[in-house]
Amino acid sequence: MAAAEIQKQTCVVIHCLLQNEQYFDMVETDGPGDASKLRELGDDYDERVIQPLMKNVQKAAADQVVTAFSDSVDSLCQMWVVERAEVASEKQLLKAAITLGLFMKKNCPDMMNVAEVALMGFVNNRLTSWIAEQGGWVSVSKNSMC
Repeated sequence: MAAAEIQKQTCVVIHCLLQNEQYFDMVETDGPGDASKLRELGDDYDERVIQPLMKNVQKAAADQVVTAFSDSVDSLCQMWVVERAEVASEKQLLKAAITLGLFMKKNCPDMMNVAEVALMGFVNNRLTSWIAEQGGWVSVSKNSMC
């Protein structure tokens, strides 16, 4: 699957995930449950770990939110590496990004547009190649539930 198609799907999946929208006919996805699978990835991590990381994002100046978001994702992944080194770093990045995005959705509704842009940019910049190697979003969602 081409990187451009994965990036397009990423934008739609993340938008649906963060906006609670269930229209998947905007773009052809690998499977109808892509956004719900990603929601499951984000929902399973305890918010108490995330809150300290998100304070940095909330306090960041408007032009620094994307950087603060990326730094928080990296910090969360470093914690996970210590706990579960056997999990691929890309899975950890995806899970951390989704977790932080969902936390922002729930606790910082005034920052939703910025969070969506930060999440899309992060996934498209750091994970598109890995998503393609896995066979697209449907494969990532099936294989990332560990």
